[in-house]
Amino acid sequence: MASSATPTRDDFAALLNESLGGENESFEGRVVVGTVTAIENDLAVIDVGLKSEGRVPLREFAAPGQKAEIAVGDQVEVFVDRIENMHGEAMLSRDRARREAAWDKLETEFTAGNRVEGVIFGRVKGGFTVDLGGAVAFLPGSQVDIRPVRDVGPLMDLPQPFQILKMDRRRGNIVVSRRAILEETRAEQRSGLIMSLTENQVLDGVVKNITDYGAFVDLGGIDGLLHVTDISYKRVGHPSEVLEIGQTVKVQIVRINRETQRISLGMKQLESDPWDGAATRYPVEGVFKGRVTNITEYGAFVELEPGIEGLVHVSEMSWTKKNVHPGKIVSTSQEVDVAVLEVDEEKRRISLGLKQAQANPWEAFAKSHPVGTEVEGEVKNATEFGLFIGLDGDVDGMVHMSDIAWGVSGEEALNLHRKGEMVKAAVLDVDVEKERISLGMKQLERGGVAKSGAAAGGGKGAGVNKNEVVTVTVLEVRDGGLEVQVGDDGAHGFIKRTDLGRDRDEQRPERFQVGQKFDAMVIGFDRSKKPNFSVKAMQIAEEKQAVAQYGSSDSGASLGDILGEALKQKQS
Repeated sequence: MASSATPTRDDFAALLNESLGGENESFEGRVVVGTVTAIENDLAVIDVGLKSEGRVPLREFAAPGQKAEIAVGDQVEVFVDRIENMHGEAMLSRDRARREAAWDKLETEFTAGNRVEGVIFGRVKGGFTVDLGGAVAFLPGSQVDIRPVRDVGPLMDLPQPFQILKMDRRRGNIVVSRRAILEETRAEQRSGLIMSLTENQVLDGVVKNITDYGAFVDLGGIDGLLHVTDISYKRVGHPSEVLEIGQTVKVQIVRINRETQRISLGMKQLESDPWDGAATRYPVEGVFKGRVTNITEYGAFVELEPGIEGLVHVSEMSWTKKNVHPGKIVSTSQEVDVAVLEVDEEKRRISLGLKQAQANPWEAFAKSHPVGTEVEGEVKNATEFGLFIGLDGDVDGMVHMSDIAWGVSGEEALNLHRKGEMVKAAVLDVDVEKERISLGMKQLERGGVAKSGAAAGGGKGAGVNKNEVVTVTVLEVRDGGLEVQVGDDGAHGFIKRTDLGRDRDEQRPERFQVGQKFDAMVIGFDRSKKPNFSVKAMQIAEEKQAVAQYGSSDSGASLGDILGEALKQKQS
């Protein structure tokens, strides 16, 4: 007798498995066809032949942004997640059914390299989500368009083609690109358009982008580069000075590279070339006004007219300022007078000179200061061979060390003067071509050479002979010694500090005063036959004479006694 106990869940599962032909275990996880039996609120009730029906949200039957079109009695494919849930209802999904079907189709299209249609329906970090007929793909922000897109709103919920870049079914990952489709379409358009263009053709274009080196101009589906040097004949620092985005410009095709599909454009080619006839308008040695447009380490560029610029080399900027940066002589936008040195129309170059448009200070100095003229200036620099003196007209003259002073060596003469000191000198020579002025300081000293030109060997002249003791007058006190004069109007000479006395205490020039008179011995003459004096030599000579006259080797008289007697005799 059969048991009347209540059947268990396992009994119901067995009966269901039997009713499905023993395939209940494989029913889950499959896409099956069901019938819509009812629509309740926003749910569709679907019968797939199980013991209970399932409910699927209506939104799963509609594409993103569209309304679901479904009615009772429609046959639809759904995915069976579970045969029944805790409420005894079948768990169905239209999205998963569409996704499974979409993946099968997408894998086929991806393998074949075909385009797929999708709809952008959401925004995520780094890009957007795209519905590919049930499968959700990722669209990176860089793959939306050829150029960055600020507003993606117009592209949302709009069916459009995409290219699958990558897909991984196991991870559920699909990456698509809209940009690849646009580039391919654009390349086809470019190929057709570029074949219709010719060099020297004049077109109207729209400025789409501006860079430091030029501007990109849209010619109606293809872009061309308008380089900054082809915008105008005049200097253009940055393309934004002349152009702006969205501006319509007339351009000429300069070059076309059909292999790389690159087009070079020009605007200045539509203008008259200012270099035509430049050599006639700007003859050599002509002086013209210009404006400084650019300054470099090697010179300055000066604009003579729009489109005509010349270079003033640093060596042609100043007569007197050497080895200085051009920026210390001129400034940008300054109006200057320049002289044309050379014109090369073929190379489009003009060499200019700034100093040639000004008076040559060396020529002016030579005219106003003939040889022998006395000048005064500041010691600008002291070198090992002489002194440089600043003169009128911002020029320098050089006093060679041999022309500084009489009676002293060149090295000693250099030590007599310091930088910044005001000195006087005579003009000895002016070489305008070499820009040199030779000066002499000793040539201005009063008395100059001994009047009779006594030789260094000691000839008779102007009452001054070698080994002669004379009375001299101090004219100038220097660190190296004394400048003296014989009597009141005799020859000039020099006494070195070491010749001012036998003792070190006596060899101090500062113990003498200008105008003071004392005796000294002529010990020789320099190359200019100017006498040299010595107090020390006179003292030694007097001592020898006193010993010879008043003493002997065995007299027993001391040197003090002898000199005392000699002085008495001299005074008497």
